[in-house]
Amino acid sequence: MVSPDPVSMLLTLALPFLAAAISPFVVRFMGAKAGWVLALIPAFIFYQLTTLLPVVADGSVVQGGVPWVPSIGVELSYLFDGLSLTFGLLISGIGALVIIYAGGYLAGHAQQGRFFSFLFLFMGAMLGLVSADNLYALFVLWELTSITSFLLIGFDNKREASRRAALQALVVTGGGGLILMAGIIVLNIITGAND
Repeated sequence: MVSPDPVSMLLTLALPFLAAAISPFVVRFMGAKAGWVLALIPAFIFYQLTTLLPVVADGSVVQGGVPWVPSIGVELSYLFDGLSLTFGLLISGIGALVIIYAGGYLAGHAQQGRFFSFLFLFMGAMLGLVSADNLYALFVLWELTSITSFLLIGFDNKREASRRAALQALVVTGGGGLILMAGIIVLNIITGAND
């Protein structure tokens, strides 16, 4: 079995970020059917990830990358083993169902496009987080997950309880991010490795 082209796999993992950018326009033009149309994106990602199953089932890993910050030798890279592929399939598969459900549940809501954007940003951050193959990307995507979960939890920002819960989530995940950063620094000092 041949591993996928690294660039095409990175583009597949970047699709939720593209979906986040186009979601408000899709909602504006498609109305109540926007959820069904937008759900095609995580469904496609799910399909792409299922093509990795034979390789991973044989005990191999699928990895690749492209230069990200060449001056310090950091690549934008991914790695799929059994665990990360399982999480990737869960994120994209359940994500498609959540998009469909949210399309019906929030039908007619004035901020539905914004909600879809937040949801896709969160999905993209989670996909990147579980497939990150270096500590720099892991940290950046962890922080992006923190920010997007804050935005999702605080979506109904007119309610005090929603704002309070969002702030609480941001403090907890931000604290986790600081601990992660400290761990990365200590690991770098001990091993001298940058990835």
